[in-house]
Amino acid sequence: MKVLTVVGARPQFIKAAAVSRELRRNHDEVLIHTGQHYDEEMSDVFFEELGIPEPDDNLAVGSDSHGAQTAEMLAGLEERIEAEDPDAVLVYGDTNSTLAAAIAAAKMDTDIAHVEAGLRSYNRSMPEEINRVLTDHAADLLFAPSRRAVENLREESVPGAVHNTGDVMYDAVLWARDRAEDHSDILDELDLEPSEYVLATVHRAGNTDDPDKLAGLLDALADDPREVVLPAHPRTINRMQEYGIREDAEEKLTLIDPAGYLDFVRLQDCADVVATDSGGVQKEAFFLDTPCVTMREETEWRETVEAGWNTLVGADGEAIRRALATADAPAEKPRPYGDGDAAANVTRLLDDA
Repeated sequence: MKVLTVVGARPQFIKAAAVSRELRRNHDEVLIHTGQHYDEEMSDVFFEELGIPEPDDNLAVGSDSHGAQTAEMLAGLEERIEAEDPDAVLVYGDTNSTLAAAIAAAKMDTDIAHVEAGLRSYNRSMPEEINRVLTDHAADLLFAPSRRAVENLREESVPGAVHNTGDVMYDAVLWARDRAEDHSDILDELDLEPSEYVLATVHRAGNTDDPDKLAGLLDALADDPREVVLPAHPRTINRMQEYGIREDAEEKLTLIDPAGYLDFVRLQDCADVVATDSGGVQKEAFFLDTPCVTMREETEWRETVEAGWNTLVGADGEAIRRALATADAPAEKPRPYGDGDAAANVTRLLDDA
């Protein structure tokens, strides 16, 4: 079987690493990088750390408006699909790269396999929500990470075949956690002690593109008595600079460059609590048994909230402060996302298709 895999952003590199290790044992995989994350710190380092072979092609699309970026990806991917003539196009998650690949494959009558299908935040103002819904309705094979995701797809009567594979990110995090213990020196480099700091990420446009909201989030984080480590996304740094709050943030928080994946997993694993507006980081914290405070009004990963490991606080500064002060690991943790064998399940189902 020949599979053309499309990735373009950091979370997709991580998921693809888990599946590619299984897929390449017996199949031919062509890896296309759209270039959606084009900064070396956000892209190349992940391929190296995760052991993914260099992409067979990089469309080098870079940053642009949603429409322009998706259109450029669509044109480039149509050419690659026609040239490679794969048995299936494999996509991950909910980025513009995901949607562009799904549209290109659908129009060329090539099977589409969607890993992480069925997630819903039910917030249509999020571009990611539009991307994942449209991709799911175009896909032929839908690999859902949880029972709830399967139920979401059945309620929408998607035409493709739905399978509960478990979450490939769980596979990736288990691999990375063990590797990071031996290979990451990030705690020593930052002079951090396990369970004595907060790890924070802020990058979502809804939080960074509003000066008052971003300033309020950063102030709430800075008020925590623990050291707050913030790997700063390029979007966030640019907005801090634009709003004139970067110097204040640098004084009150430990701002660092975007971390490599192994370093970031190590930081999550050893943090007392994680505060984030990222979808993927919520789930990684859950896998690593680290309580999470999510600075969004909703989440795709509702199982983490229901289990007590994740608290939704939006951009409310006081709610952030309270949640950080009271965050604690519950006595029990369910396993809604499988047993860490999702990549093998995905590969087996591709074999059977």
